[in-house]
Amino acid sequence: MTNKLRTNEKVDQLIANFPEQTHNIVDSLRTIILDSSPKLIEELKWNMPNYSYNGLVCYIQAAKNHVNLGFFRGTEILDQDPNKLLQGSAKLMRHIKIKKLEDIQPKTFASLIQEAVALNEKEE
Repeated sequence: MTNKLRTNEKVDQLIANFPEQTHNIVDSLRTIILDSSPKLIEELKWNMPNYSYNGLVCYIQAAKNHVNLGFFRGTEILDQDPNKLLQGSAKLMRHIKIKKLEDIQPKTFASLIQEAVALNEKEE
């Protein structure tokens, strides 16, 4: 269950308008993200949920046929991705493409999110 004290009302409204399958995936990812670190702050930026702590950490991007769990410093956590889930070709960003609820790997995703938070902690 998502911690309502840490959720953002604008993100709630955005998610409420998604089709059921997208809504379920986004809601599940949101819970995993917020449960991964009490330090993360949820915001609506670029019309998608973004999570930050001492800088941008990750985001959820809903597309027509999939949802991306993206990492702003994804290239720096590639070594912590034993399942090679992270994809993309941007200079720094990487994402995990999720097409159905069953594609979600809570422990793996939480571990990657925690690694991303740790990167930003080093910047303090």
